[in-house]
Amino acid sequence: MKALGFVRSALNTKWVTWDYFSKGWLFFIREEALTLFILSVIMWVIDTFTGRDTCCKLFHLGLIVLVRRVMAGGICNSTKRLDGQTVVITGCNVGIGKETARDLSQRGAKIIMACRDTKTAEKTAHEISNETGGDLVVMKLDLASLSSIRAFAADLKKKESKIHILINNAGVMMCPFKKTEDGFEMQMGTNHFGHFLLTNLLLPLLSHGQPARIITVSSLAHTRGVIPFDDMMYEKGYDKVKAYENSKLANVLFTRQLAKRLKGTSIEVFSLHPGAVQSNLGRHVLGQWSASTLITLFIKTTAEGAQTSIFCALEARQQEPHYFSDCAQGYAVSAAQDDEAAEKLWKLSEKMVGL
Repeated sequence: MKALGFVRSALNTKWVTWDYFSKGWLFFIREEALTLFILSVIMWVIDTFTGRDTCCKLFHLGLIVLVRRVMAGGICNSTKRLDGQTVVITGCNVGIGKETARDLSQRGAKIIMACRDTKTAEKTAHEISNETGGDLVVMKLDLASLSSIRAFAADLKKKESKIHILINNAGVMMCPFKKTEDGFEMQMGTNHFGHFLLTNLLLPLLSHGQPARIITVSSLAHTRGVIPFDDMMYEKGYDKVKAYENSKLANVLFTRQLAKRLKGTSIEVFSLHPGAVQSNLGRHVLGQWSASTLITLFIKTTAEGAQTSIFCALEARQQEPHYFSDCAQGYAVSAAQDDEAAEKLWKLSEKMVGL
């Protein structure tokens, strides 16, 4: 059943619309120019070597463009502005978080960059500010430390009276076994418990910023996850892949329960799958060799991976199951729609983080 859920989620086609193929081409060409060039040269050489005629060569080049366009996924074509709004993004010094910050800064939002590596974040803030003229503020946040999260929230409340969008973007992926400062397994501790505490502490600011949005970056991997209620600390054994899948399921269940608790307010909540993206997040999976191999030709760029986060920040409407993929409603497995498990996880999380 889990395998079927994974396939259904991966083959979600709600994003394949006329708008998908008729808009966003300038963005696509800008992002894909080098990849398309490399693939086209490789295909042209192969076709020449095998004696293909010109028409066949051109057909193959067109096919490459079409396939890459599909693999790039949904593109957010919204022209919405965010002038006067404050956006908090975790882990946005690199990767899709950085591209999300860049896009929303271009739309006039003030960006609070909540990052553990403040040195890199300052460089990123300077880079984006020079490009967009926007206001980007770097603040220290280590999601593997409950004390750091509390300090960040307290400091933010002193500086801001309200926030309009919270994007829980930071994450750890398939790392070797390690514990957080508070004794949690690193992936569940950072990906779920850290963002759970942060979101709850920032709810007063989000309430003042209504209508507001809370976005949590999950993954297709949630389809294979389970919540280990009897072993949240992984004392009975550790599988880094399984631990990642479990933390991503926790993200979706957290979003579901949060939506239930915020019913009647003007705060909308979303979880999402960004797609397979070449970023630092997968460094424990692909290794250092990945950046120099052909694998980079068959996955999304970081800007493409940021599109669903941007879409949820701008245009998405809250609806069951609160899970999006490629700028459209995605398919969440039944385990991600289990209200009993979602409530149980919420109560356990409150106890674990001391709320």
